[in-house]
Amino acid sequence: MKKRSDEAEVLVKSVVKGIFEKKGHDVIKIDLRKLENRITDYFVICHGSSVTQVDSICDSVEDTVRKKPGEKPLHLEGRENSFWVLIDYGNVVVHIFLEEYRNFYSLESLWADADIEKMEDKIK
Repeated sequence: MKKRSDEAEVLVKSVVKGIFEKKGHDVIKIDLRKLENRITDYFVICHGSSVTQVDSICDSVEDTVRKKPGEKPLHLEGRENSFWVLIDYGNVVVHIFLEEYRNFYSLESLWADADIEKMEDKIK
């Protein structure tokens, strides 16, 4: 199980890097590993200010993760309108919202009992 956790951490770092390359806003990591009946190990959530930016963030995340650690999404949905794009890597699920949809669905509040960490752009 330790190895899987390490792989998830590498994947999260790559996802966050891809998000920041396209100036994603308010990036958070939700660690679900301590929760019973969890569906994944981590959620990474961010938003863009336009559908074009949401689409660009999605492309950047996919490209960055494909390079290192060499993963492809198991499932991808929401690209048709880019209001809320979900990228499922199994042990990491990425949610990329248009800002008003993020505010409406407020996933952070649904998982408030998990460890939530605001991610910072280290490249600035």
